Amino acid sequence: MNRVKMRRTQLGIALGASLMLLVAGSAAAVPLTKGPLVQVSGASPIAACDGDDGNIGGTNFTNSEVEPWLSVDPSDTDVLIGAWQQDRWSNGGSEGLVTASSTDGGTSWAVNATTKSTKCTGGTAGNGGNYERASDPWVAISPNGTAYLMSLSVDSNPGGFDTSPNAMLVMRSTDHGASWENPVTLIRDESQNVLNDKNSITADPNDSNFVYAVWDRLISPPSGNTNQRAFENARAFGGDPYLARTTDGGQSWEPARKIFKAGTVAQTIGNLIVVLPDNARFNGEVLDVFTQFRGAKNEHDTRGFNIAAIRSSDRGATWSKREITISDFQRGIVVDPDDAAPHRTGDINAEAIVDPTTGAVYVVWQDLRFGPRSSIAFSQSLNGGLTWSSPIRVNQTPAADPGEPAGNNQAFTPMVQVLKDGTVAVSYYDFRNNTSDGGATTPTDAFVVNCHANCANPANWDDETRVTDNSFDSRKAPVARGFFLGDYEGLGSNAAANVSANQAAVFPFFAMTHGTDPASIFVRKLEPTNP
Repeated sequence: MNRVKMRRTQLGIALGASLMLLVAGSAAAVPLTKGPLVQVSGASPIAACDGDDGNIGGTNFTNSEVEPWLSVDPSDTDVLIGAWQQDRWSNGGSEGLVTASSTDGGTSWAVNATTKSTKCTGGTAGNGGNYERASDPWVAISPNGTAYLMSLSVDSNPGGFDTSPNAMLVMRSTDHGASWENPVTLIRDESQNVLNDKNSITADPNDSNFVYAVWDRLISPPSGNTNQRAFENARAFGGDPYLARTTDGGQSWEPARKIFKAGTVAQTIGNLIVVLPDNARFNGEVLDVFTQFRGAKNEHDTRGFNIAAIRSSDRGATWSKREITISDFQRGIVVDPDDAAPHRTGDINAEAIVDPTTGAVYVVWQDLRFGPRSSIAFSQSLNGGLTWSSPIRVNQTPAADPGEPAGNNQAFTPMVQVLKDGTVAVSYYDFRNNTSDGGATTPTDAFVVNCHANCANPANWDDETRVTDNSFDSRKAPVARGFFLGDYEGLGSNAAANVSANQAAVFPFFAMTHGTDPASIFVRKLEPTNP
């Protein structure tokens, strides 16, 4: 780094830290204009396939599409690529990952079931995709338009999904997701005491050569009990974050490696890479944001549950040894407002995004501190992730009406994005339209709230857009440790593209029950209202 740029960076960091301490006045949010609600998925393209080789139990929800993700092509904003779990199993994973591409800005979609994430989606021993089930779909698109699809792919044994072997796979596409190359295996573990889990993949917005894949590698205690399997969110298990990266645009991948030691009786989960801009203030630094559980060793007063981050100043080659705490984590677990039946939501993952112009970093998660049970918490950093604002509640879910359950006020599964004009958008579901019927139905809706400036001030989150036209019954969703639409949903933006501020758009890409289908994927384009 030259000295002039270093001085600018240091000055920018100092100014950013100072700005975070200011008490901001109210700034009205920019209203969002809704385009039509578009159905992306229909009948399952792999309904006739059963990839399981043995009888491992569980219920398969045919024609269910859950846990979607969406990316907008920075090189062509008419191109959107999404992915989801197809035909979810109750005891873990799906029959395979399916993708869909749009080349007209989300108006129409072409579905591609040949992702090679499992046997049901074209995986074979020859191409490296011969697994029985897949989960955790994630799509990233580089500045040059090259797309990447990441999958947790597993062979299951009696007992369910969290068994062995399990692997992290990456597939590449150079034709907008119309076809996917053979999988690259980033890691594969044969032991049933190890589970690679909760993956994400991020394309470096500053350089198309660099792409980062990250996940947590759960290891059970060394008890010698071969029946003791690793599983997600287990306090007694180790769970260090692992990273694999490509530095040549996906032609090769470096070996997977540990980038942070969580500690003893500790783990990370929901690791997500975000990249700062390369400009006068920042130098393309890389952050890994995660949820941290530390059950025994009280290192740096971090015993318990926190949202945290580590940093890299050399594109992921080396990482800080000590985490930066974003906030304590007060997990918001969602239940049905009427009968307390569990709803499996994004309660374990923190989601993060970087404004590609200013370098501001925004993080959201489910949190119980604002009540009741689960609301959407928000924190921001204006100095590259070094310091963070105090958490605030941003969802606009109204309090329950008199005589209605307080649980109608629960909000869950937040995602965060930035629009080209700097507007911050947060999506979520809530139960505000639930009717008390003893748990027979649970009317559910999707919303996006936005903030235009000074977003650390809760008064500036004052405009909300309903994404669903009508409430849907989330009790019809697949059941996987609760009614399940996904541990995350999609929320795409064209902020990284070379478009003007008046072309800004954000795309909620989400699952909801629909007709006789347990869940289908829908998308809607939201744009700021022109003044």
